[in-house]
Amino acid sequence: MSGTGENWRPSASRERLAGRAALLARARAFFAARGVLEVDTPLVVNCPVSEPHIHSASVTLGPGTAPRYLHTSPEYAMKRLVAAGSGDIYQICHVVRGLETGRLHNTEFTLIEWYRVGFSIGKLMDETEALVRELLGPAAARRASERVSYRDAFQRALHLDPFTASPAALAQAAGPLGLHAATLAPQRDEWLELLMGAIVGPQLGQGAFTFVHGYPVSQAALARVDPQDARVAQRFELYCDGIELANGFHELAAAAEQRARFAQDNEERRRRGLATAAPDERLLAALEAGLPDCAGVALGFDRTLMLASGAKHIEEVLAFPTERA
Repeated sequence: MSGTGENWRPSASRERLAGRAALLARARAFFAARGVLEVDTPLVVNCPVSEPHIHSASVTLGPGTAPRYLHTSPEYAMKRLVAAGSGDIYQICHVVRGLETGRLHNTEFTLIEWYRVGFSIGKLMDETEALVRELLGPAAARRASERVSYRDAFQRALHLDPFTASPAALAQAAGPLGLHAATLAPQRDEWLELLMGAIVGPQLGQGAFTFVHGYPVSQAALARVDPQDARVAQRFELYCDGIELANGFHELAAAAEQRARFAQDNEERRRRGLATAAPDERLLAALEAGLPDCAGVALGFDRTLMLASGAKHIEEVLAFPTERA
C-alpha cells in the first residue's frame, strides 16, 4: 500500500512493550492475592452508553442487521455478573471511545475495571492506591497520598465554590482559557467539567496520589447519592501529576433511579445535538433483580504505564495507536 512509509512499525519500543507485559502480570498477581476473579465480557454490545460526554462507536455485523456498539467500558456487563452472584471481579480489556485523541487519549485503550462487594468508597480508594503503587513501583516510592473534596479542589485552584457559584462566575473563572459565556453559553455542568479538565485537574496530584471525592450529584453517572448530602455523589477520581488515572463509584443499585438518569442523559444529548441512546434494559433488569452493595472503579492502564515508564505521549506505550492500526 502506498503512502504508509514507516507507519507499519510499532509505535512503542521493545522495552516499553516488555514493561507493559510486566505491569499486566503484576496487576493480575495483585487481584489473585486478594481472591478477586478475572472475567471477560463482550467487546460488542447491544446498547451504547448514554452519558453525553462519552461517544460510542457503532458497528454492523452484516447486511440487514441492527447496529451494535463497541463498549466504552465493561461496566454494564460486569454489574450484571455481580447481580448474578459472581462476587468480587476484575477485568483487563480494550475499550473504544470516539472523538478521543491527544497526548493522553487514544480511541482504543486499556482499562482495568473491578468491583468489590461490601466495599465503601473509602476502602476502594485504599485498594486503588495500593494497586497503582504496585504498578508504578519505584516511581511511587516518594509520593504522598491525599484526599480532597471536589469543593476543596475548586476552592484551592479557583477560589470559588462549585456548588454555589453562578454560571457567570464559572464563566469568568474560564476567562484565562479564552472561553466566554457569550460565545459558548454552556450549561452549568459544562463549565464545571471544562474547569476541572483544563484548570483544576492539571494542578492535582503533583508529587502525590490525589483522590478527589464528593462530585456534584449532577455528575453522579452510575454512583449513589451521598445519604448525608443530597447535593453530592459517592464518586471519586484519582489524579497523579495532573493526569486522571481512575474513576470510581459506590454503585447505584436502584433501577428506577438509574432509568431516570438515563432519561436525563438523553435530554442532555438532545440539547447538545447528539444521538440519543436507548436504555440498557438488561442492566436495568439486573438492578431490579438486586445488585449487592458494592463499589467499582476503572483505572486507565495506558496512562498508568506512561507514569511508570516516563513516557510523555500515550502513543509511546501503545504498539499501534489508532492512526497506525
